Amino acid sequence: MTLTLTRPICFFDLETTGTNVAKDRIVEISILKVYPNGNKESKTWLVNPEMAIPKESYDIHGISNEKVANEPTFKELSKEVYQMIKECDLGGFNSDRFDIPLLAEEMLRVGVDFDMKNMVSIDVQTIFHKMEKRTLGAAYKFYCNKDLVDAHSAEADTLATYEILLAQLDRYPDLENNVKKLAEFSTHRRFVDLAGFIGLDDDGNEIFAFGKHKGKGVHEVLEKEPGYFGWILNADFPLYTKKVLTQIKLSKLNNKLG
Repeated sequence: MTLTLTRPICFFDLETTGTNVAKDRIVEISILKVYPNGNKESKTWLVNPEMAIPKESYDIHGISNEKVANEPTFKELSKEVYQMIKECDLGGFNSDRFDIPLLAEEMLRVGVDFDMKNMVSIDVQTIFHKMEKRTLGAAYKFYCNKDLVDAHSAEADTLATYEILLAQLDRYPDLENNVKKLAEFSTHRRFVDLAGFIGLDDDGNEIFAFGKHKGKGVHEVLEKEPGYFGWILNADFPLYTKKVLTQIKLSKLNNKLG
């Protein structure tokens, strides 16, 4: 089975200092770019996170502070990484919940205007969980009949993720070999931002998905409680969430002026 593409798709995996999207940093990133003609291009970078790597994270991926001490920072790599994924769709394993939000945070932090508006993403883990409900290592064994050597190496995990998706297309005839359809199928819920703080209701209107205004319309809340916008901008929310909220607020203002 080959993946039907109308434009390139980049499968990627991150190893990080932790799991806090707003605070943690990338220590390794691997990207496998697959072109519509079947050609592939892959790159892997170690990254100096400019912060200490906690022992619990080192125990998972084996990347030490010493190993990345002389590696480039994400700011130094950001343009190269962005050029590789620009005008591509994205794919990963648990990527919608973690890798994409954290990558977006790193991009915005160094001034790269990363935006998912013109991209779709396939989360292979979601397809796996909907069909079989297991982990990456088990998925690789189940679908590809291979043992995942070097698990939690970004490169090994990235290649395994791509192979699993191809095997899923072979195994499940009901899965449509179309990136947009796969992206829709591999999405748990509809969110406007990447971290899941702003969602959509059944009519496609933006709603808050957390806190005291959970389930309420964003425009309604910002009109009745203008200070809530400022609180979010100054609180410890991901930069991408703040960017999306600002866009929503500005769109309402522009509609009024128009």
